[in-house]
Amino acid sequence: MVRVTTPGVRLLPNAITVLALCAGLSSVQFALIGNYPMAIASIGIAAVLDSLDGRIARLLDATSKMGQELDSLSDGISFGVAPALVLYVWHAEGERIGWVASLIFAVCMILRLARFNTLIEDTEQPPYAGEFFVGVPAPAGGLLAMLPLILELQFGQGWWSHQYTVWVWTIAVAALLISRIPTLSLKTVKAPPKAIAPLLVGVGLLAAAIIQFPLVALAIALVLYLAHIPYSVYRQRWLASHPEAWMAPPRERRAIRRSSSRRRLGLRPPLRRVVAGAAQRVRLQRGEQHVARAPRTLTSDKDRDGSRGPRRRSWRRIGLRKR
Repeated sequence: MVRVTTPGVRLLPNAITVLALCAGLSSVQFALIGNYPMAIASIGIAAVLDSLDGRIARLLDATSKMGQELDSLSDGISFGVAPALVLYVWHAEGERIGWVASLIFAVCMILRLARFNTLIEDTEQPPYAGEFFVGVPAPAGGLLAMLPLILELQFGQGWWSHQYTVWVWTIAVAALLISRIPTLSLKTVKAPPKAIAPLLVGVGLLAAAIIQFPLVALAIALVLYLAHIPYSVYRQRWLASHPEAWMAPPRERRAIRRSSSRRRLGLRPPLRRVVAGAAQRVRLQRGEQHVARAPRTLTSDKDRDGSRGPRRRSWRRIGLRKR
């Protein structure tokens, strides 16, 4: 069945991309008039719209080369140029080092997007490469750069809002953008059917937290995103060394991970019939009645020769007293 899309439907993803561009660039205007909460909110809205345009384009079968290029240009302005200008207006006060840090951040964002476009056309990547981004993605990088401003608006001035701390943080986020550090991609995350209801409850709680405490919720989300990076690096290295798990579903992949961890630690499955010490005495006490019902006779070397008859079980030898 061939899906036919009308010109209006094909225009919808590009319209969402333009809206994201306008929202991101409007943050600069809010920063110029001193409305920094709205500046942060504008970049957040741009991040939400950026996550929707690509999915809607694939859902409606309305992807195009123009849409990809427009999306990259929008991301470069909304998450590269706009956050850099907001931070410069907020804390630079005309100093040259502030402008240098802003330029570094914007340039690194553009380089990150250019590398992302080249990796899309690379067909020699392993199957698990789609589960990771190379470096921090553009929306996350733009919001991470705003973390010092978020903390000052919520908790007031502190070491996090010191001028040189802000610019060092900006350059550090710029380095994460162009790094080779893998970060998880939410596009490939699949939730099992049993987890749908708890996830919906979690989404409701998250929405309530954002409405009531928007800055605190955003700051916690950004810190958790930074905390997931070590796990993402570990997962990427584990997949690279286990080709048998590349195409396996999540349940089988977890089984492969458990078995590989046991082999690495040198562990063996527990032997149910071999116990020692006090555990052996407890097990024998529990099975005493069973032994009385079905007695077994133990023979020694002399019994095999016929010199002696069947030998009874010696309770002293196994460390128990006869009742």
